[in-house]
Parts: sequence; structure tokens; C-alpha cells
Amino acid sequence: MYCCAMKMDEIVPTLEIVGASLRGQTRPARRILVADDEAAIRRLMTAVLVATGYNVDAAEDGAVAWEALQAKPYDLLITDHNMPKITGVELVKNLRSARMALPVVMVSGDLPAHELALTPSLQLAAMMLKPIAVATLLETVENVLRATESPREQINSPPRWRSQDDRRQWGENRTF
Repeated sequence: MYCCAMKMDEIVPTLEIVGASLRGQTRPARRILVADDEAAIRRLMTAVLVATGYNVDAAEDGAVAWEALQAKPYDLLITDHNMPKITGVELVKNLRSARMALPVVMVSGDLPAHELALTPSLQLAAMMLKPIAVATLLETVENVLRATESPREQINSPPRWRSQDDRRQWGENRTF
């Protein structure tokens, strides 16, 4: 089991700064579903994303996430892999079988690279190995969402993709 390296009382000042910097922006809120069976990580990711201006729902396992995905439209799914009932890869397989083109970011302590290589049609937008820095999560979410916008809607420059397995940065930033 992975433990939060960043406590909620440590993140509050960061969230207040992020929230204050976003108050003047007029972009529509994007809907994100976070699926992770580790409650602390799920709550922390949700809090960070909500404070950044996203509408976020959370699911404690893959089965609950699948139900949510069928009930509401989302702009992004962030999922763990090792979850009870339905794994992250099984969840993505369900999405693709249902012809949902939803972008998916897999954030896991155990990335199923071999399984994903066998099924390239799953088309993950990004994969990140836990622990991840808050800044890295936010940058990845923004890049993935920006890449899914039509060219007319893009205001910023195109996403700058980089390896999410770059642990040099992780020691310098707060992680979860």
C-alpha cells in the first residue's frame, strides 16, 4: 500500500494559491472521474483537482467507476490499476468496448506495461508511476485535456509531452 507523502494540512496553502490564481479565468469546468481504491490518494487527487477548478467525482474501485462512466459524461478518467472488482486495465477495456473515446491517465504503483503493450487499442493518454508530484499531476491533466480540445479552442501552445517517470523532479516537489 502506498501512503500519502503530502498531508492534507500541508496542501491547503498550495490549494489556496492555485484557487486564487484561477478565480479570474473564464474557462468552462471540465468533468474528471478519479478512480483509486486508496482513500487518502483518492481524496487528495480530488481536492487538488477541485481547487484547480475541475468538477471531480471519485470512485473507490473499478466497478463504481464503470457505473459512474455509464451514468455521466466525463472529459477525463484518472485511474489506478490495482483496484478490487475491476482493474484499471479492465476499466479501460470496458470503455473502449463501449466505444467511449474518453482520454485516460493511469496513475499506479504498478503500471501494467506488458498488458498494455498486448492491447494497443486501449490508447492511454498518459501513464504515471506513484508517487507523483502534485505539479506533475496538474500539468499532465492540463496537457491531456488541452490535446482533446478542437484547434479553435486551444489558446495555449500545444502540449509539451515528457516522461512521467522522471523521478528527479519528484524529490523536489510534494508527492502523493
